[in-house]
Amino acid sequence: MTRDPRYDILFEPVRIGPVTARNRFYQVPHCTGLGWLRPRMVAALRGMKAEGGWGVVCTEYCSIHPSSDDLPHPYASLWDKGDIRAHALMTEQVHEHGSLAGVELWMGGARSTNLFSREVAMDVTHLPNSIGLPYQARAMDKADIRELRRWHRNAALRARDAGFDIVYVYATHHYLLAHFLNPQLNTRSDEYGGSLENRVRLVRELIEETKEAVGDRCAVAVRFSANEGEDDAGNPVIGEHREMIEMLAELPDLWDINIKDYSREMGVSRFIKEASLEAYMSYVKSVTSKPVVTVGRFTSPDTMVSQVQRGIVDFIGAARPSIADPFLPKKIEEGRIDEIRECIGCNICYTGDSTGTPIRCTQNPTMSEEWRRGWHPEKIAPKTSDSTVLVVGAGPAGLEATRALGRRGYHVMLAEAGLAPGGRVTRESELPGLGEWARVRNYRTQDIQTMPNVDLYLNNRMTLEDVLAVEADHIAIATGASWQADGRGLHHRTPIAQLGPAERVFTPDDIMNGRLPGGPILIYDDDHYYMANVIAELLRDRNIPVTLVTPGSVVSGWGERTSEQSQIRRRLMDLEVDIFTGHALDRFDGDHAEISCVYSGKCRQLPVQAVVNVTLRAPNDGLFYQLRHHFDSSEGYRPKSLRRIGDCEAPAIIAAAVYSGHRYARELETEVDADNPAKYDRVFFEDD
Repeated sequence: MTRDPRYDILFEPVRIGPVTARNRFYQVPHCTGLGWLRPRMVAALRGMKAEGGWGVVCTEYCSIHPSSDDLPHPYASLWDKGDIRAHALMTEQVHEHGSLAGVELWMGGARSTNLFSREVAMDVTHLPNSIGLPYQARAMDKADIRELRRWHRNAALRARDAGFDIVYVYATHHYLLAHFLNPQLNTRSDEYGGSLENRVRLVRELIEETKEAVGDRCAVAVRFSANEGEDDAGNPVIGEHREMIEMLAELPDLWDINIKDYSREMGVSRFIKEASLEAYMSYVKSVTSKPVVTVGRFTSPDTMVSQVQRGIVDFIGAARPSIADPFLPKKIEEGRIDEIRECIGCNICYTGDSTGTPIRCTQNPTMSEEWRRGWHPEKIAPKTSDSTVLVVGAGPAGLEATRALGRRGYHVMLAEAGLAPGGRVTRESELPGLGEWARVRNYRTQDIQTMPNVDLYLNNRMTLEDVLAVEADHIAIATGASWQADGRGLHHRTPIAQLGPAERVFTPDDIMNGRLPGGPILIYDDDHYYMANVIAELLRDRNIPVTLVTPGSVVSGWGERTSEQSQIRRRLMDLEVDIFTGHALDRFDGDHAEISCVYSGKCRQLPVQAVVNVTLRAPNDGLFYQLRHHFDSSEGYRPKSLRRIGDCEAPAIIAAAVYSGHRYARELETEVDADNPAKYDRVFFEDD
């Protein structure tokens, strides 16, 4: 296939100061949950982006000095020669594919707690720790500012020596340099505070000194916010930021533009749609001749082209779309648009940074596994035999297992009890705001339909006898899980004793099946993710009064990890949902629910007509155990392997189900060390 000429503009080379990007696809700095702790995993992850066609591939936030230490959140660092060697692993792999490597130099200020280095944090003035830990940053004096400038210059030189082509001055996202720019926080009375010119002074000095340090070897980029906030209606308030960009307009070689509200910049698809930043930064190109990049969870090539043609950006910036599909540019270039694995905007990738663990992706199960497991997002080892495989259940695990096994060349039979594939993905994507999650199903079913060696059987609920009759060589049970109605979960480890009548107690499965309660309703959320609040939204859309009760200290606590908790709370408040945090459901008699404070035990009665329990899911593993018992106790046909995968093994997030299915397919009929199945990226000390 050949590229559609409409997209030619995306593959034009673009000059960035002394270097040239081979196309307009720009992987902006994004976290990996790997940082300096796992340099080989980082190198392979970033190198895969370059192989996939991203013209520029950047690091994550990269500390220039031990006084910017963010553990337990892994970050990159450029403190010494060892860091130069570590980063060179990445730049070499990026350069191997003809792409540019960028590094985002970072000083955290009051955002840094320095729990690892135990250095005292510094900021524009005395400030409390930004994430609420019992520490403060001390005010920087002029000697500190001189030191900061020296640290930044030395880090830029180390970046150059590590092979980077673009070096960032990072002046946004509530870190140190952004605080110097902020008139509310910058209360200094010297030449670095007060007037706009003074507040911009440090950023100007760092741009100029970085350019002088790296010379014509590297370009210098600035990451900057286009606005100072939003009004009550969510409209951009540009404030002084236009003037700031105008003052610095021609100094850097590239402007990487984002916005003040991080939860909007990288908002989940439930609240924020593609290309949502255009209203904030549409003026930037009019005040600078230098190339501009911004993000917008771009997955549509037509949207990308429109952004460039209308003069909004010069580069298509991406973090999440490059995670979901590292080969997105190459697929557009080769005319394979239908094969793009589109980001669903769930922000599971972001939980890697927020939990200090390797990044993962709902759509791309190979993310972070490039080095330690040798997984490639577009390549998979061929089958090792002519074995047949029966997969029971076409949810996310079953679909991914089938797709990957089909790509390996196995003859796969996929049996689904329902009328359509997708399992929980199909059901959940019909809930408010989750429509883009259907991409998990769509990508896999579309790929499966191209494979003559894969047979899909819908409306086919398999029994023990049905499975035995197939006589497949391998059997994978992917029959998912079901929400339980008894209230057992994280808080109540045993079922709630007084919970009835049964016809007034519901689960998320009941709601998704169209069995809706009358009102008023209590939703009991001991799951702490999205399910309870989207059900609340669905019921409020039908004018049913809703009270949401959770033992958690906040609503949808896991949403803090995905950068959506505040938006969830705001949505529930707008919908006039009554909220009780720190409370557990203790009993329900059909007319009243009794809830108790998890701290004091104090009880209260709520008049409700029904309860929806969002607490625990139980694996639908009956068929698996029937088969295992049969094979353990009977003679005759016996498969080479019987496995359960996805939620049938252990209910979890959709990303875990997809990963489970993919891993099953990768490892089938291969040698895997059961005690140590993956390489570990760790430092080994050499003998002196």
